[in-house]
Amino acid sequence: MLIALIARDKPGALQTRLDNRDAHIAYLKETGVVSQAGPLLDNDEQMIGSLIILDVDDMAAAEVWKNGDPYGKAGLFESVELIPWKKVI
Repeated sequence: MLIALIARDKPGALQTRLDNRDAHIAYLKETGVVSQAGPLLDNDEQMIGSLIILDVDDMAAAEVWKNGDPYGKAGLFESVELIPWKKVI
C-alpha cells in the first residue's frame, strides 16, 4: 500500500530541520519502506515541509513509521497527513 506523508514545518523551524536532517535521512534509508522523499519548498526554495511516499502493509504501519521519524520526534511539524496514494505514472 502506498501512503503519501505530507508534513508542514512549524513557522521558523528551519534550524530544527537542519539539526535533525542527518538522523531523518538515515531513518529514511534504514527503514526500507520509503519509495520517494524530499522537502517541500517555499518560493525562495527554503525547506518548509516534507513529502514522503511510504510503501507499507497498511495505514497502521504508516503511523508507526511516522511516529519514529526523527523530525517528528524533534517537534518540527505543524501538521502531518497520511493519505493513501495510487501511482499512475
